[in-house]
Amino acid sequence: MDDDGLSDLLHRVVSLLGDLARRETGPDGDLTYSQIRLLGALEDVEPATQHRLAQALGVSDPAISRALRPLEEDGLVRITRDPQHARRRLVELTTTGRDAYHSSGKPLAELLRRGLQNEDFPYDRYLADTARLAEILESARSARP
Repeated sequence: MDDDGLSDLLHRVVSLLGDLARRETGPDGDLTYSQIRLLGALEDVEPATQHRLAQALGVSDPAISRALRPLEEDGLVRITRDPQHARRRLVELTTTGRDAYHSSGKPLAELLRRGLQNEDFPYDRYLADTARLAEILESARSARP
């Protein structure tokens, strides 16, 4: 199978997004790109079990557990036991977490959108194509034994 470099390019784009996030939030930026993504995903699905949040981000349950610890310590998320299932933990944004996301993540997303559109990049088409790519890859992953 020939590798046309798509996976490497996708990793490079994610890395560059991380660099952009660090540059835009400054050297003392409180949130990493991964944390911004986590808070944004949580806003979309909250309250969510840790497992549901891991699925939304495409990471493992242990990875989400590790990622949540500093956010909980900083008061950005609240983690509680699910009253319906004692072993499950529910995650939700705190007001501080929501404010942090809206002051860092949302402006970063808008900066990216505007920057790409200013370069005549077909942002909406790329967004739709990338969403479809994610669906295809998720379907292929779940179809494997």
